[in-house]
Amino acid sequence: MAKHRFTRAPRFDVVRGALGVTVAVAAAFSGPAGAHAVTSPATPVVAAKLSSSQTHPENGKAGAVKVTAAQVLALAKAQVGTSEDASGGGTKFQRWYMDSPRALETVKRDGGSPQAYLNAAWCSMFVSWVGEESGARATVGWDAYTVAHARWFAANKRFGVIAKPGAVVFFSWGGGKDLSDIQHVGFVVKDNHNGTISTIEGNTGNGRVEERVRPKAQVVGYGYPEYAG
Repeated sequence: MAKHRFTRAPRFDVVRGALGVTVAVAAAFSGPAGAHAVTSPATPVVAAKLSSSQTHPENGKAGAVKVTAAQVLALAKAQVGTSEDASGGGTKFQRWYMDSPRALETVKRDGGSPQAYLNAAWCSMFVSWVGEESGARATVGWDAYTVAHARWFAANKRFGVIAKPGAVVFFSWGGGKDLSDIQHVGFVVKDNHNGTISTIEGNTGNGRVEERVRPKAQVVGYGYPEYAG
């Protein structure tokens, strides 16, 4: 039975659950669906370089993205307060991902079953859902595994260390800077120019979509969608 580490985004004062605790995953789910901190160095990069027409490597569709960062952030902000159920799941983000064709692809990559996503850690599914609903999926990407999501940006040469509005921000609570250290993901709202960034994140310490202020010291890096305008 595979073992992986699941964490959710902590508040500054409280970590909901034990950060970094090893959890034995049930046989029905042997892969890192939605895991914030699954240590999986062998996970393949499932992306080719984006073309000028914004071909998305996972869905094979092409077409320039005509969505701005402001539009994506407005949709993300409209989800603030959305909460998981007592089992840690049941959100519309998890339900959407479970039923998406992408779930079949990531299950093939990571193992498990699509149904396991319904109660899996959902920060990356939230980012993916916002990309889908806003029409920016081809440039925001879609995945349930934070490390693979970051590797997709890196493979497309759209990963860096500068906070920009609408960027996809990847966190490591221990301050690690390797992509394999990533434990959580959200959207950058703004750089506060005081060592912190303002964000919108799903699956935070309270099991909700929330607006947060995070120290840059916890940032591994940023994925840069190619927005319009």
